[in-house]
Amino acid sequence: MGNREEGLRWLDQAEADLRTAPHCRAAGDFYAAAFFAQQAAEKALKGLLYLYGYRAILIYSVVDLLREASALAPALAGLEPLGRELDRHYIGARYPNVYPAGAPYRYYSDQEAERCVSYAVSILEAVRSSFAG
Repeated sequence: MGNREEGLRWLDQAEADLRTAPHCRAAGDFYAAAFFAQQAAEKALKGLLYLYGYRAILIYSVVDLLREASALAPALAGLEPLGRELDRHYIGARYPNVYPAGAPYRYYSDQEAERCVSYAVSILEAVRSSFAG
């Protein structure tokens, strides 16, 4: 599989994750919406790096992926604060021992889920424009 095909495969899954996030939010599963938003951004950025010839990307931080990819795609400049927020939900949305008591889903609000989804949309828009360019 060529670089473009591999990148598009990752972008395709990122788009699916981004479609899932609002469904989770509408169902009141705010923690899941935040997690799928993080996953959408992470996979889209990995797709872009694959497009540029990277292989075996073992980075899971949206911030680190943004730093790596922004050197190749100027459209990603300035998105690090969005990635920083999304990175909080990679582990925090899934594991109970992140919080002092209770399950993670109890710590999430609709506003937080909405913010995460909007941040993922911004990152995916920048990635899409970089694929096109």
